[in-house]
Amino acid sequence: MDAQIRSLYQRLLESWNKNDAKGFADLFAVDGNSVGFDGSQMNGRQEINDQLAQIFTNHKVSSYIGIVREVRPLSPAVFLLRAVAGMIPPGQTEIKPDVNAIQTLIAQKKDEGKGENFLIAVFHNTPAAFHGRPELSAQLTEELQQAANNQKD
Repeated sequence: MDAQIRSLYQRLLESWNKNDAKGFADLFAVDGNSVGFDGSQMNGRQEINDQLAQIFTNHKVSSYIGIVREVRPLSPAVFLLRAVAGMIPPGQTEIKPDVNAIQTLIAQKKDEGKGENFLIAVFHNTPAAFHGRPELSAQLTEELQQAANNQKD
């Protein structure tokens, strides 16, 4: 199951990076929720699709680089994934430290006419500000940059 949950998270980041609102939203349960970096909330697969489609149409977004820290079962049908993520602005190669994030994903086994799959119940993306601890910010940025560099190879 660990691999399935990691794959779900990776597909989420890939959909964002491709500016694919439908692909991103389709990874969520019909009643799934997403909390963005700025605290904005999207409730339900349709709202997630609609809001992201508008964002992707009007903006060239930065690309995510994610590192999974933990996948833990909460029950046989519910898993928690904790990750850290950084973003690389369009046309650049370096992580932008001020938008590093801590991400939490709750995946739930659902049968929504697609067979039994894990879908995202909740995805939460919060700033990794590390107020008063610049060494933690620098350490995370370095780790994310190494992950980004390894993806290029």
